[in-house]
Amino acid sequence: MSADTETTADIDVPPAAPGRLPLLGHAVPLLRNRLEFVERLRTYGPVVRMSVGPKKVTVVNSYELIHEMLTSKSNSFSKGLLGEKLKLFGRSALPVAEGEPHLRRRRLLQPAFHREQISGYVDTMRETVAPSIARWNEGEVLDLKTEMGLMAQDVAMAVLCSFRAEQERAHAILEAVDTVFTAAIWRTMLPVSSLERLPTRSNRRLKAARSLLRSEVADIIAERRANPGVHNDLVTLLLEARDESGAPLPDNEILSEIIGLLAAGSETTGVMLAWLFHELGRHPELERRLHEEVDSVVAQGPITAEHVPRLAFTRRLVSETLRLHHAGWLVTRQATRPVRLGQVSLPAGEQVLWSPYALHRDPDLYPDPLRFDPDRWLPERPQPPRGAFIPFGSGKRMCIGDAFAWTEAVVITAFIASRWRLRPVPGAAVEPVGLLTVHPSDPRMVAETRRAVTGKAA
Repeated sequence: MSADTETTADIDVPPAAPGRLPLLGHAVPLLRNRLEFVERLRTYGPVVRMSVGPKKVTVVNSYELIHEMLTSKSNSFSKGLLGEKLKLFGRSALPVAEGEPHLRRRRLLQPAFHREQISGYVDTMRETVAPSIARWNEGEVLDLKTEMGLMAQDVAMAVLCSFRAEQERAHAILEAVDTVFTAAIWRTMLPVSSLERLPTRSNRRLKAARSLLRSEVADIIAERRANPGVHNDLVTLLLEARDESGAPLPDNEILSEIIGLLAAGSETTGVMLAWLFHELGRHPELERRLHEEVDSVVAQGPITAEHVPRLAFTRRLVSETLRLHHAGWLVTRQATRPVRLGQVSLPAGEQVLWSPYALHRDPDLYPDPLRFDPDRWLPERPQPPRGAFIPFGSGKRMCIGDAFAWTEAVVITAFIASRWRLRPVPGAAVEPVGLLTVHPSDPRMVAETRRAVTGKAA
């Protein structure tokens, strides 16, 4: 019998997290301050049990066991409860597909995300972002979560769909994505399926948001069918794809795939960029070093694919933001068969949680973990052990767009820094808020123009 299918006759039950209330379980701390709660769970051991109402859940805190779950034992786990709720975007999309369908779809989409292909996207990224930041005004107070989310969404739509929505339409799409994400996380935390069918105000908003997303993407597909051969992008790839029998993909699968990838490509990148510029506003010396690098490498010209590898400090800023402000505070898995993790045997059907946010703030893995220090990623500095830094997941379910996201983040950061500096709003108190992603409580910053000065990079 393999290690993944060990008997659970002698189940080693992990310790229960303190603070459980009758009937409610750990729902109160989870709802009151979920980020503090998932970090505190780490102190109770490598694997602990918590409960939400009557439902018991296993929480994995050890980076070794998380890595094992995502890699060597990944065949023993499905995406779990959050993955099920994210099917609100589409039941067959790559981010939520399971098993053989996931593998087939990943192989189909992989060519669009090859590193060589991504280099060719840089010009499109730059040209897509340019109109957005050109609309900023000196002294304007910007909502960075919205601004960066729109930029990331525009880039995803331009690169993957050869499409650019006008401003009002883009805002409506972004708001619809946020509505669906919000519904998914609440349904994960409070999994009472009967409430999902009631005609409540939030359920009506969710229905309208899903309808808007499907309508917008359906229009893109219809336009592409009417004008075949004009574009070479993800929509074209899906329209031309054939299954094992030679039949084209059904329209509902194409819709699901595009909606899922657009949603994934806008929310997390937008939030990460909002945090990055928040940290630059708090650390003028880091902002100065970024400006010096951008001015030296890019100078007065447009940023190109050749510049991206030379923007080493910019990439370290992105890395440190992905560490300290990882967007994911909650990721789920579900055991599909009896499986052992460390000293704990999990039965089939067990719901499992882990938190990239808490993992990346573990003081045993990162010295002074709450300090924003991009130089911790210098090659001569000690690096975290394998599996301890997983900004885009690991194993066969690692985000297919990881290289795309790295490149996009570097390009947008450098492009904004070449023209603007973003200042904190005086008196603003910014705290992390965990919903589907961990975003800043007050994402406002003040735009100030700057002039590039060619100099020596830091």
